[in-house]
Amino acid sequence: MTRTRWIIFAVICAVVLGGLVFLSKKDNVDVSSLDPSKAVSQTDTAIGDHVYGNASSEVVLIEYGDFQCPGCGGAFPQLKAIKELYKDDIAFIFRNFPLTNIHPNALAASTAAEAAGLQGEFWRMHDVLFQNQDAWSDINTNERTDVFTEYAKNIGLDVDKFKEDLTSRQVSAKISRDRAFGQKLGVTGTPSVYIGNEKLSDEEITDLIQGTGEKLMDKLDDAIKKAGGEPPTRP
Repeated sequence: MTRTRWIIFAVICAVVLGGLVFLSKKDNVDVSSLDPSKAVSQTDTAIGDHVYGNASSEVVLIEYGDFQCPGCGGAFPQLKAIKELYKDDIAFIFRNFPLTNIHPNALAASTAAEAAGLQGEFWRMHDVLFQNQDAWSDINTNERTDVFTEYAKNIGLDVDKFKEDLTSRQVSAKISRDRAFGQKLGVTGTPSVYIGNEKLSDEEITDLIQGTGEKLMDKLDDAIKKAGGEPPTRP
């Protein structure tokens, strides 16, 4: 099976099976008073949203993603290029939505990214996890902490603090809140991408995974213009 066909198959599986994601009572978080289309600030109990680009922008692009999801891995290069091109004009937020019933290492990967975030390096770990997805997706539970710790070392983190933060209550609370936002919106598969409250269609997601993301950029251009701005020139 080619990588493209595998990605398509994996996305279909995620959509079908994603609704079976199990969140235990301890993971349930009340987000009824929060607007999922806006960035959430840090609290005493949970890490805030990680915002890439212009945090004050009216145009907010949000991905609900799973680090082990092949579809998210396929969309990663396009999203990375888009967020770089539009970084002065939009706020980009990644929220964790690990599909733990089909991706056994996804929650651990989200934990590693959020632990790195406590040292100001969420986005570097986010990129490393997606860039090396094939290397860690199938490792066993005894190996994955060592692998993620090696990534932390390579990006210059305090390894002892990183390992300690893997069990941080702030980290687990952040991931639980991300998942709760996804549930509130009816997210069942990944990647699920929103511009504000508007969800990208299946066709737009397919273009993001297999193509160049032109359909997403068209929508971003329209949103920026509606907000009174001028979209960047595409290469």
